[in-house]
Amino acid sequence: MNLASLKKSSLLFPALAVLIASSAGIALADVQLPSIISDHMVLKKGSKIPIWGKAEPGEAVKVTLGDASAKATADSSGKWIASLDLSESKAGPFTLNIAGKNQIAVNDVLVGEVWLASGQSNMAFMLSAAIDAEKEIANSANPQIRQFRVDRAEAAEPADNCKGAWAVAGPETTPTFSAVAYFFAKRLQKELGKPVGIINSSVGGTPCEAWTSPQAIDTVPHLKEARETALNALKSAEPPADAKQAAKKKNGRPHSEPSCLFNGMINPVIPYALSGAIWYQGEANATRSWQYRTAFPLMITDWRTQWKQGDFPFYFCQLANFDKNKLPELADSPWAELREAQTLALKLPNTGQAVLIDLGEKGDIHPRNKQPAGDRLAIIALANQYGRKIPFSGPVFQSKKVEGDKIRLKFSHTDGGLVAKPLPATINVATKSGKTEPLVRRSPNSELEGFAIRGDDKTWVWADAKIDGDSVVVWSDKVPKPVDVRYAWADYPVCNLYNKADLPACPFRTDEDPAVTRDALY
Repeated sequence: MNLASLKKSSLLFPALAVLIASSAGIALADVQLPSIISDHMVLKKGSKIPIWGKAEPGEAVKVTLGDASAKATADSSGKWIASLDLSESKAGPFTLNIAGKNQIAVNDVLVGEVWLASGQSNMAFMLSAAIDAEKEIANSANPQIRQFRVDRAEAAEPADNCKGAWAVAGPETTPTFSAVAYFFAKRLQKELGKPVGIINSSVGGTPCEAWTSPQAIDTVPHLKEARETALNALKSAEPPADAKQAAKKKNGRPHSEPSCLFNGMINPVIPYALSGAIWYQGEANATRSWQYRTAFPLMITDWRTQWKQGDFPFYFCQLANFDKNKLPELADSPWAELREAQTLALKLPNTGQAVLIDLGEKGDIHPRNKQPAGDRLAIIALANQYGRKIPFSGPVFQSKKVEGDKIRLKFSHTDGGLVAKPLPATINVATKSGKTEPLVRRSPNSELEGFAIRGDDKTWVWADAKIDGDSVVVWSDKVPKPVDVRYAWADYPVCNLYNKADLPACPFRTDEDPAVTRDALY
């Protein structure tokens, strides 16, 4: 019998495990756990909650938490996984006991809701840098809110483990919590009265392709080619001669390589049971907005496939307003196209979008007002995941109708009626420095700002717009025969359409002009 056959046989005959391990050069070891299964963790309340780790091949492992217990046997590679039924569990705290030839006690474990928070810098953005951080941090003590922060790690192949630790919310720990995730968890915990755990796996300046698995990336030919090129370059690179060169190489290595962050920061926390995921990303994809129509749904579907939990909730932030490109007025906008691609991802089941078009800062890509972003994600979850009868979206364009020299627009999610929110005298350029500038009206006599209109000549002009019952009517004296309308179609639009739930309308366009980013590929 060859070694491969012997390994296969060991699954049926665990007594052979020690011989197999010795023959294969596998070191025999005590039961070990991944870093995410550790003190202060929050487990999801549910019927099939995985607990996993490593042990001596063939070793029997028993897992116990409160009244729930499960058994598993380590396979020929030493991996084991047990499934706890926590559907009737109280919140705790509990001690999770794992017993093999050694015993491990994981202390202060709660049972409640668990959400993965991921994306780039606006999700990584710490609470310590947010508006009113000092006051929020001083009042943040809450043992029912916890964060596991995954240390940044890029990997060429999917990793089994990561570095990180659970932290209980309090003034000593919350400064390094993701601000968006913290406010999301705070709102959920208050509304639900349950423990909320956040797994914060986010890195600034990263495209969604970096967070997508190799299996999914390889279904798109040009992404597969890019991944293989990056992998080959990594494998053939000369090792650095000293620590200074090693640091330079690490900092110089792009963290945008396909799958590198999935491998290092997502795969290690699979199959930790999730209530859902929240996501804030897109800035790094804005030069390839048309491609994001494919890449973003690919990643969402991929994560659901990898976790094997079905179509778990996936709620995301739409890009906030930011004057990145300083484009001419009424120019085509890559950022507007990225927002459109994000909106199109709502075609996937169990998704939701928090519109942030009113929260940005003209001169800072990292808006500091993170509480509304976290709250808007939370109300989506409360409405769609937890059954609360509350408004969770601003107005969403549904249809247009040309009426002579005007266009009538219909919306869903009007929730009490459409509102023209008063416009401020100034806009934020950078709240960190306190810099502001006067708000410039494009349609000074209009009830609503942010609308543009055009006719058959394809020339956009700023439009007047007003609320008429459950509709918005748009027109311009310069366009006697209108055809199309755009709303908030700019990197940094001035716009003020809301519903009575004080939620902003989602940017949209009625035309189907080719995207200016359509030829840009990874």
